[in-house]
Amino acid sequence: MPRVVHFEINVDEPDRAVRFYTEVFGWTIEKWNGASDYWLISTGRNEPGIDGALMRRMTPTTSTINTISVPSVDDYVNKIEEHGGRVVMPKTAIPGVGYVAYCQDSEGNTFGIMQDDPTAQ
Repeated sequence: MPRVVHFEINVDEPDRAVRFYTEVFGWTIEKWNGASDYWLISTGRNEPGIDGALMRRMTPTTSTINTISVPSVDDYVNKIEEHGGRVVMPKTAIPGVGYVAYCQDSEGNTFGIMQDDPTAQ
């Protein structure tokens, strides 16, 4: 079955976005040595998931929405707000699955954070 294998996050200020994602999630981000402004993102090794990239926003409405697995929605909401992001939908229970919140990063991109918890009500 086809599945997501790469993501691109469109940003206005790459340096600010690199700081945001490295400080909040601990991702490794390195400038690509190619013809365009493109920063490769490694979200971790030896764990399920995908890697992606940051790129300069091409139009004002260009964005992405990906959901990121976190051990605690509450802890990450705090980290996100501390680093210039904001919550756009607060922590919500998905019964039998876990908790989700939707946030915006320092560039205004919307993303989800998800905490697995089969006891969520």
